[in-house]
This record gives sequence, C-alpha cells and structure tokens, in this order.
Amino acid sequence: MASFNLEKVLSIALMVIIVMLSTVLHEVAHAATANALGDPTAKERGRLTLNPFKHLDLVGSLVLPLLMALVGGPIFAFAKPVPYNPNRLRHPIRDEVLVALAGPACNFLQACIGAAAFRAVVTAVGYTGLGEAAIWGLDALATYVYLNLMLMFFNLIPLPPLDGSSIVSPLLRGKARDWYYVVQRNAMPVLLAVMYLVPMVLHVNPVGMYLDATAAPLAVALIGY
Repeated sequence: MASFNLEKVLSIALMVIIVMLSTVLHEVAHAATANALGDPTAKERGRLTLNPFKHLDLVGSLVLPLLMALVGGPIFAFAKPVPYNPNRLRHPIRDEVLVALAGPACNFLQACIGAAAFRAVVTAVGYTGLGEAAIWGLDALATYVYLNLMLMFFNLIPLPPLDGSSIVSPLLRGKARDWYYVVQRNAMPVLLAVMYLVPMVLHVNPVGMYLDATAAPLAVALIGY
C-alpha cells in the first residue's frame, strides 16, 4: 500500500512539474513571437525569459494542476498572461493570430520532441528488455507528450483567457465580432461552469470528452504505443 501511495505521489509530482515547464515555454513562445513581429512589450517587462518565476502563477500553474491531478481529471494550467500591445505589431490582425498560435504550437513542438525521444529509445533497445528506471523514464516521456497535447487543445478552445479567443476574434467582422465580444465578457463563468459545474451536476464532462477525442489519439499516434 505504501509503495502504491509513493508511486502515486511521484506520478502527480511529475505531472505538475511537466505542466509547469510546458506552460513556461508556452508563454515564452508568445513573448518571442510578439517581439519578432514588432511588439517588444513582453521583452520590455522582463517576460522574454526562461526564468519560471517570471511566468508562473501560484494558483494557475501549481494549485490548479495539483488539484486536478489529485482528483484524476484532465490537467490544465495557466501562467501569468504575457503582456503585448497589438497596436505595436507590424500587421495587427494577422500578427495577433500568429502570437496566439505560438503558445499551442510550442506545446505541439514539445510533444513531437518527447515522442521522437520515446521512439528513439524503444527503437534502439526495445521495450520489454528495459529496466525499471528506464521504463519509468519512458512513461515520463509519454506523459510529457500527452500533457503538452492536452495543453495545446485546451488552449485552442475559443473562450477567454485561452489562446483560441485571440485566434478567432481578429478573424470576425461586423455583427459577428460584436457578438463575440459579448461572449468574451461572460466567458470565464461559462468556462468554469463547463469545466466543473456541468460534470458535477449532469455527470457529463464536455472538456474531458473533447480532450479524449483530440489529445489522447494524437498522443498514441505520435508515440506509436
């Protein structure tokens, strides 16, 4: 029993560390892309850095993923939003979309790197002949791939403060854009209700179903197992 508890604690700690690392890189990707496209706001405010303390949010980057790992649900996290000024971008409408896409794209790149490392190890030495430590390392790589894909698809949901909202809103015009801004103003309660209230009351988890249909099969495809 003690062994099982220790294994669970280590697994949760690993997931939280991976989520924190991946979230930091996600935010740095936003900052670097904005800077490359003409807006140095994040750089001026010290956010174009790999220093995790400049990006991590106590609740969003540590407490939230820890609680989600403990209850066994999908793990989400957020860091301090990277400041940027779309008016300083060279092509505001196009570049705002590119800045928003940079975070999820960074998570996808991390997933691909993790999957490539996983496949390289398995191809080189096989899976059945590995020792316990090596198997744990492969499990860590698989977790790294899956969690990054979860973060990617979760952030693509078109509701603030997620990146999907910044991808969708610049593409809308006229009444469609006005309507979307109304949705944005009420998006956080809607997002929280979909994540927590709907599963509790209706016993249906739409966000979990969405991730099961997107992140999970893509992780299996990338890893090959």
